[in-house]
Amino acid sequence: MLGVVRKLNVAALIETFCPPHPAHLLSCGRGVEALLLAILDGHHALYKVGRRLEERGMLPLLQPGLNRTSLHDDRLGQILDALFAAHLNRVFGAIALNALEVYALSTPWLHQDTTTITLYGAYAEEARPAQEPVPPRPAYGHSKDGHEDLKQVLLRLGVSSDGLPLRMGVRDGNTSDSTETPVAIEECVALGLDGVRGIVADSKAYCKRTLGLCLEQRVGLITLVPRTCAVRQELETWGQQQGALPLLLDKPGRTSQEPPRRWHGHSVTRPVEVEYADGRLAVEEIRFLVVHSSQLAQQAAIASTAAQTKEAQRIAEHIQRVEARWFACAADAEAAITD
Repeated sequence: MLGVVRKLNVAALIETFCPPHPAHLLSCGRGVEALLLAILDGHHALYKVGRRLEERGMLPLLQPGLNRTSLHDDRLGQILDALFAAHLNRVFGAIALNALEVYALSTPWLHQDTTTITLYGAYAEEARPAQEPVPPRPAYGHSKDGHEDLKQVLLRLGVSSDGLPLRMGVRDGNTSDSTETPVAIEECVALGLDGVRGIVADSKAYCKRTLGLCLEQRVGLITLVPRTCAVRQELETWGQQQGALPLLLDKPGRTSQEPPRRWHGHSVTRPVEVEYADGRLAVEEIRFLVVHSSQLAQQAAIASTAAQTKEAQRIAEHIQRVEARWFACAADAEAAITD
């Protein structure tokens, strides 16, 4: 791993944002290398980094004459503070762009997504600095891993088609995907990468501003239109009225027992409202792809059958409970049935 980090010149890039200080034996760049090695070794606690790397014989690889006392937790904490003050997005973007150049990777499609990072422990409210960079605030919000009782932060990540991270950001734990995803897409496009054909994101990416941004930058957007949008409802109705949509893709089943997986679809255009950078709203013709998936249709049928079975079982249990009770009159029995 250290060889890859050195090939990407990560330490030197970091030191352009966090210049070395004569009083510090350990520079920010070398400190980050030490932290990466410690993380891969499985120990994230800062006070353990120097000892663990010394036990592994890695200190001479980092820097000649370096000893474990130079990797104390105070110095590593200062390095993390310096990186944050230098704006992590700028540092991360510089490293990612250098990786694209070093490995000659193309980026025709940028993939954008968000997730939540669950945090444990007590996080007291702190004063928010007015001029300095504002750190993300742990807060309760919609948890993507089911831990609604714990505080979290929101992580957004943009990657290339090959999975290379290009841009990342951490936001307050109660930040909504619906507002954050379009902002993240705009920042990904602002990287100015050559050969970008479009963005791939989930349904949170579909909004007026994202559509306007893609038209401005002349890039595509692959996303799922939310069910609540009128254009999706209209296109679903249109698709159901068609006799047979053209076959787009045909794949064998994942197992010998599974039927072939087929996707039928048709490209259509519809006028929808978009928002441009100056806040102007306009109605533009946007291309949509109406797709019917045999695999998803089968999953939907199975889910519907399971739901009907569960509902029938619930009704049968309710009838059984009602029949097991005694009632003084017919009116009481009728009232119990409707409960």
